[in-house]
Amino acid sequence: MTLLLPAMLCFIGVAVVLGFALARLRRLLPVDRPNERSLHSAPVPRIGGMVIMAVVVPVALGMIPDAFAWVAPMAMLAIVSGVDDVRGLPVSVRFGVQAVVAAWAVSAAMAGQPLWAMTIAWFLTVWMTNLYNFMDGSDGLAGGMAVFGFGTYAVAASLAGDPAMAAACGALAAAAGAFLLFNFNPARVFMGDAGSVPLGFLAALFGIVGWRAGHWSPLFPALVFAPFVVDATVTLLMRLQRGERLWHAHRTHYYQRLIQLGLGHRRTALFEYMLMAGASAAALAGNHHGRTLEAAAVCLLVFVAIGWTIDRRWASRPVSDAA
Repeated sequence: MTLLLPAMLCFIGVAVVLGFALARLRRLLPVDRPNERSLHSAPVPRIGGMVIMAVVVPVALGMIPDAFAWVAPMAMLAIVSGVDDVRGLPVSVRFGVQAVVAAWAVSAAMAGQPLWAMTIAWFLTVWMTNLYNFMDGSDGLAGGMAVFGFGTYAVAASLAGDPAMAAACGALAAAAGAFLLFNFNPARVFMGDAGSVPLGFLAALFGIVGWRAGHWSPLFPALVFAPFVVDATVTLLMRLQRGERLWHAHRTHYYQRLIQLGLGHRRTALFEYMLMAGASAAALAGNHHGRTLEAAAVCLLVFVAIGWTIDRRWASRPVSDAA
Protein backbone atom coordinates (compact mmCIF):
# COMPACT_ATOMS: atom_id res chain seq x y z
CA MET A 1 0.00 0.00 0.00
CA THR A 2 2.93 2.33 0.78
CA LEU A 3 4.17 1.99 -2.80
CA LEU A 4 0.72 2.64 -4.25
CA LEU A 5 -0.20 5.67 -2.13
CA PRO A 6 1.98 8.23 -4.01
CA ALA A 7 0.59 6.91 -7.31
CA MET A 8 -2.99 7.14 -6.07
CA LEU A 9 -2.50 10.68 -4.79
CA CYS A 10 -0.88 11.80 -8.04
CA PHE A 11 -3.64 10.27 -10.16
CA ILE A 12 -6.42 11.83 -8.09
CA GLY A 13 -4.62 15.17 -7.79
CA VAL A 14 -3.97 15.58 -11.51
CA ALA A 15 -7.50 14.46 -12.43
CA VAL A 16 -9.13 16.86 -9.96
CA VAL A 17 -6.95 19.89 -10.78
CA LEU A 18 -7.23 19.44 -14.55
CA GLY A 19 -10.96 18.84 -14.36
CA PHE A 20 -11.48 21.99 -12.28
CA ALA A 21 -9.20 24.13 -14.47
CA LEU A 22 -10.90 23.08 -17.70
CA ALA A 23 -14.38 23.54 -16.25
CA ARG A 24 -13.90 26.81 -14.34
CA LEU A 25 -10.77 28.54 -15.58
CA ARG A 26 -10.68 27.72 -19.28
CA ARG A 27 -10.68 31.34 -20.48
CA LEU A 28 -7.62 32.12 -18.36
CA LEU A 29 -5.48 29.20 -19.53
CA PRO A 30 -2.54 29.49 -21.97
CA VAL A 31 -3.37 27.77 -25.25
CA ASP A 32 -1.50 25.97 -27.99
CA ARG A 33 -2.34 27.62 -31.31
CA PRO A 34 -1.96 25.61 -34.54
CA ASN A 35 1.22 26.16 -36.59
CA GLU A 36 3.01 24.46 -39.48
CA ARG A 37 4.02 21.52 -37.24
CA SER A 38 0.60 21.06 -35.68
CA LEU A 39 -1.81 18.25 -36.43
CA HIS A 40 -4.71 20.02 -34.70
CA SER A 41 -6.81 22.84 -36.12
CA ALA A 42 -8.14 24.68 -33.03
CA PRO A 43 -6.50 26.23 -29.95
CA VAL A 44 -6.18 23.81 -27.01
CA PRO A 45 -5.18 24.65 -23.38
CA ARG A 46 -1.55 23.75 -22.74
CA ILE A 47 -1.40 23.19 -18.97
CA GLY A 48 -1.18 19.40 -18.63
CA GLY A 49 2.53 19.36 -17.89
CA MET A 50 2.27 22.20 -15.39
CA VAL A 51 -0.43 20.33 -13.47
CA ILE A 52 1.50 17.03 -13.55
CA MET A 53 4.59 18.71 -12.11
CA ALA A 54 2.61 20.77 -9.57
CA VAL A 55 1.06 17.57 -8.18
CA VAL A 56 4.06 15.22 -8.41
CA VAL A 57 6.55 17.59 -6.71
CA PRO A 58 4.82 17.89 -3.30
CA VAL A 59 3.72 14.23 -3.27
CA ALA A 60 7.26 13.06 -4.07
CA LEU A 61 8.93 15.35 -1.54
CA GLY A 62 6.47 14.35 1.16
CA MET A 63 6.33 10.59 0.60
CA ILE A 64 9.28 9.28 -1.43
CA PRO A 65 12.75 8.94 0.18
CA ASP A 66 15.57 11.00 -1.41
CA ALA A 67 13.13 12.52 -3.91
CA PHE A 68 14.86 15.91 -3.89
CA ALA A 69 17.72 14.49 -6.00
CA TRP A 70 15.42 14.15 -9.01
CA VAL A 71 12.62 16.56 -8.10
CA ALA A 72 14.95 19.59 -8.02
CA PRO A 73 16.28 19.27 -11.60
CA MET A 74 12.85 18.19 -12.83
CA ALA A 75 11.26 21.28 -11.28
CA MET A 76 13.91 23.56 -12.77
CA LEU A 77 13.23 22.19 -16.26
CA ALA A 78 9.47 22.42 -15.70
CA ILE A 79 9.67 26.09 -14.66
CA VAL A 80 11.82 27.14 -17.62
CA SER A 81 9.72 25.08 -20.03
CA GLY A 82 6.53 26.51 -18.53
CA VAL A 83 7.79 30.03 -19.21
CA ASP A 84 8.52 28.92 -22.77
CA ASP A 85 4.96 27.58 -23.08
CA VAL A 86 3.48 30.91 -22.01
CA ARG A 87 5.88 33.53 -23.36
CA GLY A 88 8.37 31.75 -25.61
CA LEU A 89 12.13 31.54 -24.99
CA PRO A 90 15.10 31.47 -27.39
CA VAL A 91 16.38 28.01 -28.31
CA SER A 92 19.76 28.90 -26.83
CA VAL A 93 18.21 29.57 -23.41
CA ARG A 94 16.17 26.39 -23.38
CA PHE A 95 19.03 24.19 -24.56
CA GLY A 96 21.49 25.90 -22.21
CA VAL A 97 19.31 25.15 -19.18
CA GLN A 98 18.81 21.57 -20.32
CA ALA A 99 22.56 21.09 -20.79
CA VAL A 100 23.37 22.48 -17.33
CA VAL A 101 20.66 20.50 -15.56
CA ALA A 102 21.69 17.30 -17.36
CA ALA A 103 25.33 17.85 -16.38
CA TRP A 104 24.30 18.42 -12.76
CA ALA A 105 22.15 15.28 -12.59
CA VAL A 106 24.52 13.02 -14.53
CA SER A 107 27.55 14.04 -12.48
CA ALA A 108 25.69 12.88 -9.36
CA ALA A 109 24.26 9.71 -10.89
CA MET A 110 27.55 8.73 -12.53
CA ALA A 111 29.89 9.68 -9.68
CA GLY A 112 33.13 7.72 -9.88
CA GLN A 113 32.73 6.84 -13.57
CA PRO A 114 35.27 7.87 -16.25
CA LEU A 115 34.78 11.26 -17.89
CA TRP A 116 34.06 9.68 -21.28
CA ALA A 117 31.22 7.60 -19.77
CA MET A 118 29.77 10.66 -18.05
CA THR A 119 29.97 12.61 -21.32
CA ILE A 120 28.07 9.92 -23.20
CA ALA A 121 25.45 9.78 -20.43
CA TRP A 122 25.14 13.58 -20.54
CA PHE A 123 24.63 13.56 -24.31
CA LEU A 124 22.02 10.79 -24.13
CA THR A 125 20.19 12.64 -21.35
CA VAL A 126 20.02 15.86 -23.36
CA TRP A 127 18.88 13.93 -26.43
CA MET A 128 16.18 12.05 -24.49
CA THR A 129 15.00 15.34 -23.00
CA ASN A 130 14.53 16.80 -26.45
CA LEU A 131 13.27 13.75 -28.33
CA TYR A 132 10.44 13.30 -25.84
CA ASN A 133 9.45 16.88 -26.55
CA PHE A 134 9.66 16.26 -30.32
CA MET A 135 7.31 13.29 -29.98
CA ASP A 136 4.66 15.26 -28.11
CA GLY A 137 2.64 16.18 -31.18
CA SER A 138 -0.42 13.95 -31.23
CA ASP A 139 -3.32 13.29 -28.88
CA GLY A 140 -2.46 10.71 -26.23
CA LEU A 141 1.07 10.00 -27.41
CA ALA A 142 3.41 11.56 -24.80
CA GLY A 143 1.02 10.73 -21.96
CA GLY A 144 0.77 7.13 -23.11
CA MET A 145 4.54 6.76 -23.36
CA ALA A 146 4.88 8.08 -19.81
CA VAL A 147 2.32 5.55 -18.53
CA PHE A 148 4.02 2.60 -20.23
CA GLY A 149 7.59 3.82 -19.78
CA PHE A 150 7.57 4.86 -16.14
CA GLY A 151 5.15 2.05 -15.32
CA THR A 152 7.70 -0.44 -16.67
CA TYR A 153 10.47 1.25 -14.69
CA ALA A 154 8.29 0.93 -11.57
CA VAL A 155 7.73 -2.81 -12.11
CA ALA A 156 11.42 -3.47 -12.75
CA ALA A 157 12.51 -1.39 -9.73
CA SER A 158 10.00 -3.15 -7.51
CA LEU A 159 11.23 -6.56 -8.66
CA ALA A 160 14.78 -5.40 -7.94
CA GLY A 161 13.83 -4.46 -4.37
CA ASP A 162 14.02 -0.65 -4.76
CA PRO A 163 10.74 0.69 -3.30
CA ALA A 164 11.78 4.36 -3.54
CA MET A 165 12.43 4.21 -7.29
CA ALA A 166 9.33 2.08 -7.81
CA ALA A 167 7.23 4.67 -5.96
CA ALA A 168 8.74 7.57 -7.91
CA CYS A 169 8.19 5.96 -11.29
CA GLY A 170 4.74 4.74 -10.29
CA ALA A 171 3.76 8.27 -9.25
CA LEU A 172 4.87 9.67 -12.60
CA ALA A 173 3.02 6.94 -14.51
CA ALA A 174 -0.16 7.56 -12.49
CA ALA A 175 0.02 11.33 -13.00
CA ALA A 176 0.43 10.78 -16.74
CA GLY A 177 -2.50 8.36 -16.70
CA ALA A 178 -4.77 11.00 -15.14
CA PHE A 179 -3.59 13.54 -17.73
CA LEU A 180 -4.39 11.00 -20.45
CA LEU A 181 -8.05 11.07 -19.43
CA PHE A 182 -8.16 14.62 -20.81
CA ASN A 183 -5.58 14.21 -23.57
CA PHE A 184 -6.81 11.15 -25.47
CA ASN A 185 -8.44 12.08 -28.74
CA PRO A 186 -10.24 14.39 -28.96
CA ALA A 187 -7.80 16.14 -26.61
CA ARG A 188 -9.18 18.77 -24.24
CA VAL A 189 -5.72 19.69 -22.94
CA PHE A 190 -2.11 19.38 -24.14
CA MET A 191 0.97 18.58 -22.10
CA GLY A 192 3.21 21.41 -23.30
CA ASP A 193 6.97 21.63 -22.85
CA ALA A 194 6.48 21.93 -19.07
CA GLY A 195 5.55 18.24 -19.10
CA SER A 196 7.33 16.68 -22.06
CA VAL A 197 10.78 18.14 -21.31
CA PRO A 198 10.97 17.02 -17.63
CA LEU A 199 9.50 13.61 -18.49
CA GLY A 200 12.11 13.04 -21.17
CA PHE A 201 14.81 14.10 -18.74
CA LEU A 202 13.55 11.72 -16.04
CA ALA A 203 13.26 8.85 -18.52
CA ALA A 204 17.01 9.20 -19.09
CA LEU A 205 17.99 9.96 -15.48
CA PHE A 206 16.03 7.08 -13.96
CA GLY A 207 17.43 4.83 -16.68
CA ILE A 208 20.96 5.75 -15.60
CA VAL A 209 20.19 5.47 -11.88
CA GLY A 210 18.58 2.06 -12.35
CA TRP A 211 21.53 0.81 -14.36
CA ARG A 212 24.03 2.09 -11.76
CA ALA A 213 22.00 0.36 -9.03
CA GLY A 214 22.14 -2.92 -10.94
CA HIS A 215 18.40 -3.07 -11.63
CA TRP A 216 18.83 -3.38 -15.40
CA SER A 217 21.31 -3.28 -18.27
CA PRO A 218 22.20 -0.05 -20.14
CA LEU A 219 19.94 -1.16 -23.03
CA PHE A 220 16.86 -1.53 -20.86
CA PRO A 221 15.82 2.17 -20.79
CA ALA A 222 16.30 2.52 -24.56
CA LEU A 223 14.14 -0.57 -25.11
CA VAL A 224 11.41 0.63 -22.76
CA PHE A 225 11.17 3.97 -24.57
CA ALA A 226 11.99 2.50 -28.00
CA PRO A 227 8.78 3.76 -29.72
CA PHE A 228 9.95 7.32 -29.05
CA VAL A 229 13.71 6.77 -29.32
CA VAL A 230 13.55 5.04 -32.70
CA ASP A 231 11.05 7.42 -34.30
CA ALA A 232 12.80 10.62 -33.16
CA THR A 233 16.34 9.38 -33.88
CA VAL A 234 15.62 8.00 -37.35
CA THR A 235 13.63 11.12 -38.27
CA LEU A 236 16.52 13.35 -37.16
CA LEU A 237 19.04 11.36 -39.22
CA MET A 238 16.78 11.48 -42.27
CA ARG A 239 16.37 15.25 -41.95
CA LEU A 240 20.13 15.64 -41.63
CA GLN A 241 20.60 13.58 -44.78
CA ARG A 242 18.16 15.83 -46.64
CA GLY A 243 19.99 18.93 -45.43
CA GLU A 244 16.97 20.33 -43.58
CA ARG A 245 17.25 22.90 -40.78
CA LEU A 246 16.70 20.89 -37.65
CA TRP A 247 15.23 23.77 -35.65
CA HIS A 248 12.43 24.31 -38.18
CA ALA A 249 9.00 22.85 -37.44
CA HIS A 250 8.03 19.79 -39.48
CA ARG A 251 5.50 16.97 -39.69
CA THR A 252 7.64 14.04 -40.82
CA HIS A 253 7.93 11.92 -37.67
CA TYR A 254 6.54 8.45 -38.31
CA TYR A 255 3.60 9.02 -35.99
CA GLN A 256 2.82 12.29 -37.81
CA ARG A 257 2.94 10.51 -41.15
CA LEU A 258 0.57 7.82 -39.90
CA ILE A 259 -1.96 10.51 -39.01
CA GLN A 260 -1.58 12.24 -42.37
CA LEU A 261 -1.89 8.90 -44.18
CA GLY A 262 -5.41 8.57 -42.78
CA LEU A 263 -4.98 6.62 -39.55
CA GLY A 264 -6.01 9.65 -37.46
CA HIS A 265 -5.08 10.60 -33.91
CA ARG A 266 -7.08 7.93 -32.10
CA ARG A 267 -5.96 4.92 -34.14
CA THR A 268 -2.38 6.19 -34.28
CA ALA A 269 -2.34 6.43 -30.47
CA LEU A 270 -3.76 2.91 -30.12
CA PHE A 271 -1.21 1.57 -32.60
CA GLU A 272 1.60 3.30 -30.69
CA TYR A 273 0.25 1.87 -27.42
CA MET A 274 0.62 -1.62 -28.88
CA LEU A 275 4.25 -0.84 -29.72
CA MET A 276 4.81 0.59 -26.24
CA ALA A 277 3.26 -2.45 -24.57
CA GLY A 278 5.33 -4.78 -26.74
CA ALA A 279 8.55 -2.91 -26.01
CA SER A 280 7.80 -2.84 -22.28
CA ALA A 281 7.01 -6.56 -22.17
CA ALA A 282 10.16 -7.37 -24.15
CA ALA A 283 12.25 -5.18 -21.84
CA LEU A 284 10.89 -6.82 -18.68
CA ALA A 285 11.25 -10.33 -20.09
CA GLY A 286 14.76 -9.65 -21.36
CA ASN A 287 15.78 -8.09 -18.05
CA HIS A 288 14.39 -11.01 -16.06
CA HIS A 289 16.20 -13.61 -18.16
CA GLY A 290 19.37 -11.60 -18.74
CA ARG A 291 18.65 -11.32 -22.47
CA THR A 292 17.97 -7.63 -22.97
CA LEU A 293 20.21 -7.51 -26.05
CA GLU A 294 18.24 -10.26 -27.77
CA ALA A 295 14.94 -8.60 -26.84
CA ALA A 296 16.19 -5.28 -28.22
CA ALA A 297 17.28 -6.94 -31.47
CA VAL A 298 13.82 -8.47 -31.99
CA CYS A 299 12.10 -5.16 -31.28
CA LEU A 300 14.46 -3.35 -33.65
CA LEU A 301 13.54 -5.73 -36.47
CA VAL A 302 9.86 -5.04 -35.82
CA PHE A 303 10.43 -1.27 -35.87
CA VAL A 304 12.47 -1.51 -39.07
CA ALA A 305 9.65 -3.43 -40.77
CA ILE A 306 7.06 -0.90 -39.61
CA GLY A 307 9.22 2.05 -40.64
CA TRP A 308 9.87 0.53 -44.08
CA THR A 309 6.12 0.05 -44.61
CA ILE A 310 5.34 3.64 -43.60
CA ASP A 311 8.14 4.97 -45.82
CA ARG A 312 6.73 3.11 -48.84
CA ARG A 313 3.19 4.32 -48.27
CA TRP A 314 4.40 7.87 -47.67
CA ALA A 315 6.39 7.86 -50.92
CA SER A 316 3.42 6.55 -52.92
CA ARG A 317 0.76 8.88 -51.49
CA PRO A 318 -1.15 11.06 -54.00
CA VAL A 319 0.58 14.24 -55.14
CA SER A 320 -2.26 16.34 -53.65
CA ASP A 321 -1.47 14.87 -50.21
CA ALA A 322 2.21 15.59 -50.59
CA ALA A 323 1.68 19.30 -51.21
